[in-house]
Amino acid sequence: MATLARRQRFPFPEIPEWFETFPSKMTMPAVRIEDYTKDDRYVLRAELPGMAPEDIDVVIGDGVLTVEAQRSEQDIDKSHSELRYGAMSRSVTLPSGADEDDVKADYTDGMLTVSVGLGVEKAEARHVEIQHGG
Repeated sequence: MATLARRQRFPFPEIPEWFETFPSKMTMPAVRIEDYTKDDRYVLRAELPGMAPEDIDVVIGDGVLTVEAQRSEQDIDKSHSELRYGAMSRSVTLPSGADEDDVKADYTDGMLTVSVGLGVEKAEARHVEIQHGG
């Protein structure tokens, strides 16, 4: 009778777990988003599960929309954690015609939805005459 033994790929069992939990800027960003246009509005949705609305800040200016959040670590003994703690943010460039004075934000069930009105007409590019001499 033959006995089958299970062989591990790594000689140390904690190494694969270390690679799985190693934080890296190459992996998904701390704030995962999606964006689209709907009904003449630019819409950004950001996943922020387990956050309180007072821990989230939305900043808009100079054609950039930024979502900032802060998750505080609980003072308990953990045997394992894959949660990210501390400050996190994500910025996106607003599309042409975004009206920075027409912004709405809602946070429900861990999903932040920010919408920005579109329709502010920007002046078309034009050529500028160059003067020579003084």
